[in-house]
Amino acid sequence: MEYVTLKNGIRMPMEGFGVFQVEDAAQCEQAVLDAIAAGYRLIDTAAAYFNEAAVGAAIRTSGVPRDELFITTKLWVQDTSYEGAQKAFAVSMDKLGLDYLDLYLIHQPFNDYYGAWRAMEELYKAGKIRAIGVSNFYPDRLTDLCLNAKIPPMVNQVELHPFFAQEKALETMKAFGVVPQAWGPLAEGKHGIFTNEKIVAIAKKYGKSTAQVVLRWNVQRGVVIIPKSVRRERMEENIDIWDFSLTDAEMAEVSRLDLGHSEIVDHRTAETVKWLSGWHIHD
Repeated sequence: MEYVTLKNGIRMPMEGFGVFQVEDAAQCEQAVLDAIAAGYRLIDTAAAYFNEAAVGAAIRTSGVPRDELFITTKLWVQDTSYEGAQKAFAVSMDKLGLDYLDLYLIHQPFNDYYGAWRAMEELYKAGKIRAIGVSNFYPDRLTDLCLNAKIPPMVNQVELHPFFAQEKALETMKAFGVVPQAWGPLAEGKHGIFTNEKIVAIAKKYGKSTAQVVLRWNVQRGVVIIPKSVRRERMEENIDIWDFSLTDAEMAEVSRLDLGHSEIVDHRTAETVKWLSGWHIHD
């Protein structure tokens, strides 16, 4: 496993395990246990995933020392305000059963995220969070927050895969020292990503799977990845990407698949803002 150092000196694994859409408690707990056994040390969850308690149970059962794990959760839109963030953080920590959090992210760039950020800065200064960041922030909103916050975000988790490479967004993150982290690094299986002839050809050369090539492409761009699977063999495959490297020509070949836009979700549309702002995760 390779690591990236955040701007505050904290080391974060370059590959982690995500649990989005794994809401069944027993299945989620087992998946996290399998992932930890397979070598994953970064576990990514969120209040809106409804599985923080299951993740916490797996952490306690795993037997792996807490300081060897890097745990991330996220603040949902409904609670994105100063007071809301304080309360939501306490709820998440109670569900996870943790004394401190490694990374806390604002899940979406909506509602009072400046108020929420001030609360997160206070929690960070108090030592309750080791690093703070955002998720789904496009370059304009990320730039605004980086320029005006007392403590700029350290991580931005966004959609990053060959069909939505977001090169300009990565340039903005690099300029501000923000580490990019990819959700949906395998494009949620869309666009025939596992059978794409160009990726298949590269995979055959290295004796790897197409998924491994795609994941390797992202980490070589300096992107942290959090692939998800509930299958142990797929988890083991996804983490087995550290014994080969793509050439510059191969990197460019994969990058040419970029469509220049997302076909999963566009956070800049009024429809998306209404949809996510109307999604309440508690009373």
